[in-house]
Amino acid sequence: MPVGAATGASWLAYFRALKIGDAARVAPIDKLSIVLVAIFGVVFLGEKLNMMNWLGVSLIAAGALLLALF
Repeated sequence: MPVGAATGASWLAYFRALKIGDAARVAPIDKLSIVLVAIFGVVFLGEKLNMMNWLGVSLIAAGALLLALF
C-alpha cells in the first residue's frame, strides 16, 4: 500500500508541475527518477551495476539534462 500511495503522489506532483510549468522542462526532470533509483539501489541496497548499466544510467541522465537545458 505505501508504494501505491507514493506512486499516486508522484503522479499528482507530475501533473501539477505540467500544469504550472513547461512540459519540455518538466518531463526530462521526471526521467531523472530512473537515475535516482539506480543510485539509491547502489547506495542503500548494495546493488552492483556493471559498466554497461552505468553507461545506460549516464546516458539517461545526460539526455534528460540536455532536454531540460535546450
